[in-house]
Amino acid sequence: MIRPARAILRKDLLLEWRTKESVPAMTLFSITVYVLFHFGLDRGSLDGDLAAGVLWVTLLLAAVIGVTRLFAAEREQGGIDALLLAPVDRTSLFLAKAAALFLFLVAVELVAVPAFGLLLLGPGLGGALPELPLILLLGDVGIAAVGALVAALAAETRARELIVPLLLLPLLVPLLISCAQATEPLLRPEQGPEDLARWLGLLTLYDVVFVLVSVAVFDYLLED
Repeated sequence: MIRPARAILRKDLLLEWRTKESVPAMTLFSITVYVLFHFGLDRGSLDGDLAAGVLWVTLLLAAVIGVTRLFAAEREQGGIDALLLAPVDRTSLFLAKAAALFLFLVAVELVAVPAFGLLLLGPGLGGALPELPLILLLGDVGIAAVGALVAALAAETRARELIVPLLLLPLLVPLLISCAQATEPLLRPEQGPEDLARWLGLLTLYDVVFVLVSVAVFDYLLED
């Protein structure tokens, strides 16, 4: 299972490196939204719950672009049928797609999060370290697991650009709440983390549940 997943992941990463379709679009979208908030809110800087909300809503909306494009190569070239006919565990496909989306999100955040700090946070991100990277990584795991499942469900539909956000965003509401609540104290000017362990625990529980559910239903989803 690991070797086929590694091969599919390598193919997806090489394809993204050559075509540059998903990560640049996600990054450009995130930075554009932060620029719009920078000028549209008419405030010198954001903090607390508003800053956390802007950060996570933007990252989740950027993730929709990556999820929509996750099966693009297979859909456009008929590769899904070939993968289904291959004598490999179909869980390998889920693991590869989820890992690819996770890496795409990390690459986007390496640019988008510093841009967020520069444009919308007066003192910068120094006060949010080192807790913020951990929250981001746990959030990325949940987005990757749910995103790979939704992308597979919408891969063969004609209205996938509509179906992906309609299915993805409601499933990510608990993750958004947990990530925003865990991040909000880190972005206050004078206060540190509050109940961070509880929110990290909820994020971990969300990740474990949706990874297990996705692995369990992925084979049946492809059958349909």
